[in-house]
Amino acid sequence: MTRPPTAAQRRLIDAAEPVTGRLTGTETQLAALVRRGLAFRHPRPPHDHFLTPAGHRVRETAEAPEAVPETAAPASAPAETGAFAAQVGGEEAAATGPARIREVHSAWQGLLELRRMTNPGGAMDRPCGWERAHLVRAAALALEAAGHRPAGPDTAGMGADAAQAGGGYRVRATPQPEAVAVREPDAEALRACAATLEQAGWQVGEHTDPRTRGRYLLASPRRA
Repeated sequence: MTRPPTAAQRRLIDAAEPVTGRLTGTETQLAALVRRGLAFRHPRPPHDHFLTPAGHRVRETAEAPEAVPETAAPASAPAETGAFAAQVGGEEAAATGPARIREVHSAWQGLLELRRMTNPGGAMDRPCGWERAHLVRAAALALEAAGHRPAGPDTAGMGADAAQAGGGYRVRATPQPEAVAVREPDAEALRACAATLEQAGWQVGEHTDPRTRGRYLLASPRRA
């Protein structure tokens, strides 16, 4: 069984950038993570170090007790942990303002860099492995970075469908593999969400909910 990282190594892993996994530390500290297969040194200047998939798993394992299932309505976990999280719609305390815009832009640019580093041929026009492992967050980041408005919180005593009437997107997991559902009550805004996801490298189809008759999107990360 592989030895768990030391306390100092855990601090480095936990402090890595949320999306790209870029690490900050001394050369000795970073080299130790590389030897353990938890990080890699990028071959191109400035030769930054990033978490490997194993390193990401170490970080997510620690976060698991506080994580909110993607199928559930989101709470304010990002504010509690201090880590960046794209707004999937329905948050109790959605962040707004110039600081949030800068944070989202930085996260999106970091995700594009992660695509360049990890996709075959450095392709940046389609989702990478991290996005396929975090479908809801990845789709929500693409929407938020493009300026779409997330839905507000569910009103007490109302279901999500009723609260959705207030407008804004909601991204949720689905039983289908590698697919998320995007709901937005405004038809024009829903089509705009579809266009944004397609531009971000997702395959998108529009469907009708047989129960509510409302229109929604099914989106999957494109592979080629």
